[in-house]
Amino acid sequence: MEVLRDQSVCPHPAEGTVVTIGAYDGVHLGHRAVIGQVRRRAAADGLRSAVVTFDRHPASVVRPESAPRLLTDLEQKLELLGGTGVDYCLVVAFDEARSLESAEDFVREVLVDCLNARAVVVGEDFHFGHGRAGNVPLLRKLGGALGFAVEGVALVDQDGRATGAAAQVSSTRIRSLLADGALETANALLGRPHEVRGVVDRGDARGGELGFPTANVSVPGDVLLPADGIYAGWYERPDGSVHPAAISLGRRPTFYVDAQASLLEAHLLDFRGDLYGEHAKVRFVARLRGEVAFASVDELVEQMGRDCDEARRVLAPG
Repeated sequence: MEVLRDQSVCPHPAEGTVVTIGAYDGVHLGHRAVIGQVRRRAAADGLRSAVVTFDRHPASVVRPESAPRLLTDLEQKLELLGGTGVDYCLVVAFDEARSLESAEDFVREVLVDCLNARAVVVGEDFHFGHGRAGNVPLLRKLGGALGFAVEGVALVDQDGRATGAAAQVSSTRIRSLLADGALETANALLGRPHEVRGVVDRGDARGGELGFPTANVSVPGDVLLPADGIYAGWYERPDGSVHPAAISLGRRPTFYVDAQASLLEAHLLDFRGDLYGEHAKVRFVARLRGEVAFASVDELVEQMGRDCDEARRVLAPG
């Protein structure tokens, strides 16, 4: 996939493109259904395939006070989009000026002048442009004048079947599931384990004192963490090695009464080594239990041992 981060180098392929547009946060199964149709249509018509997305979630500019936390940062989103097999991904800088741009101007500048769109494929509930005035009917009207067809794709459930809004695969629904601790359902809709990324910071070394050293992963504040609790998952180091891990996410109520923020700590099973300063990828596979305040440190240590055993069982092959 060719990533285009500057519209001054637009490809404008002579054969034309089939394009889809969206925030594509999470690149979940619903997104993949739309992209799959883009690729099928492009192959059938001898065109190139393209995704148009944004360098940040549009809501962070339009309504920053209520913008959602992200399922994927930009680089992770681009990696996932690259795995879909599309030819191009155009990353549009979404700033205040872009938020005020009319849907008509966006279509002419991005879809027609930059990508030479011959067909546009979007979800049937798609909206874009200033005031979200752009929608499928407007796209069809513009397409008739500018030379591209428009296909509105029905909402789908996790099995790829057309469905109503309540059962659809959506980024909003996945965020809600993660916040409620329903990790397994969220992962099913993502089509993969939910992953966060960050740098390993030095903590208070309490895990090491208890016999369970942890990597304290500092995750950017605009990225969504699942509900507090204990998880089984995978930890990937910069060298590409992947390690099974028991993951604690929470405010450590056994030691702190009023901690202001949740801390992500990953104990790599059967691992010894220095992880400080490394970039980490943490994948949440299964939620083992909620966070508990224990009556004593000894009770906590006993439970941590059981958590590690359960994480090994969950992550074991087969």
